[in-house]
Amino acid sequence: MAQAHYRHNGAKTVFGNRPHMNMATKNCIFQRYLEEYLKADKHHKGEILDHVCDVIKIHRKAAIRRFCVLQMKDSTLVEARGRPVIYGSDVTSALKDLWDTASEPCGENLYGVIAEYVAILERDKMWKHNPETTQKLLSMSQGTVKKRVAHFTRRQFSSNHGKSTTTPGSTMSVIPIRMDGWRESGVGTMQLDTVAHCGGSVAGDFIYTVNATDTTTLWGQRRAQWNKGKIATVDNMKYIDNILPFPVIEWHPDSGSEFINWHCYNIYKDKLTRSRPNHKNDNCFVEERNGHIIRRWVGYERLDDIKLVKALNSLYDILDPYLNHFVANKRIVSKKRVGARWVITREKTAKTPYERLLQKDDISQETKDKIQQEHDKLNPAILKQEIDKLRKQLFNILKTTRII
Repeated sequence: MAQAHYRHNGAKTVFGNRPHMNMATKNCIFQRYLEEYLKADKHHKGEILDHVCDVIKIHRKAAIRRFCVLQMKDSTLVEARGRPVIYGSDVTSALKDLWDTASEPCGENLYGVIAEYVAILERDKMWKHNPETTQKLLSMSQGTVKKRVAHFTRRQFSSNHGKSTTTPGSTMSVIPIRMDGWRESGVGTMQLDTVAHCGGSVAGDFIYTVNATDTTTLWGQRRAQWNKGKIATVDNMKYIDNILPFPVIEWHPDSGSEFINWHCYNIYKDKLTRSRPNHKNDNCFVEERNGHIIRRWVGYERLDDIKLVKALNSLYDILDPYLNHFVANKRIVSKKRVGARWVITREKTAKTPYERLLQKDDISQETKDKIQQEHDKLNPAILKQEIDKLRKQLFNILKTTRII
């Protein structure tokens, strides 16, 4: 019988002197000839073995043993190879619950807050998993957490781009420029920016968010306002200054006219610096949070009804404590140029702004105790539920105004 009769025509199979085929292709070849091999007489079996050994490049005895194994194999049983499974579906389910509560972070950022989340949920009797599952979850390595989180399905957020509304201020020449030295700055060095909720057009009136971020701890506060007038902007700066758990030692906005004006300069003359025009890296900490905080939670919709200011501020009142106390991230420790690329080193374990604040020496123990007392009253699961509720209310009001 011609050997060509047994040629295997797999789309991804490679033969002869070409690269070695993988195990999946070999198994397909054995499955292809298994039924024919079992029904064949001695002579025909020999021809099949000759062909299989020539194609797969294995010993004749190995091919016979493989056909025998396939003959005796129970098709109803699932073949379990490799290391035994330590973290089963129950542990994955518990991890998924924490991942949802933490607003779908990456595995590295989630790993840093697992123990605290479990402790708080157990304290408030909201943890539904048994002690064995909990112990396994707490013993997970960061690598395992990253692998499991990689398979979770994230919600789709808008990938649009917002409009820039920054126009140069009139007092730029009298306000000093600062562009670096952020790693050496003290707690209370606040970078400032405004985010326009204008949709696809900057025409007309709409809501802005004043976004403030501490460069040392990444502690952030946000406040919504109608348009970006200098009086409203300064009022929100005063509100943020009063609500922060630490004193502001420096305000560092971009060169926008809402900050760079005589009204703001007369009030914060000794604390005011600015970035260079068209240099976003001078305000890097707040710029990146414009995207993955404000745009993520509020989106790119046009908010052009003044009634939405109160609703948006109600959202920020809950969102800010949630982000500051329970959402971890990794800060860049060092960044240096090697050849044609940058080598970036980040913190080994992700930390929340709250954790960084407690580790700072330029914060008094009284302030730390006050922050810790507030932290002990909070629950990330309850905050997350309230945030989802307020976001829904915000967008329901938006839909109502659009219909009218």
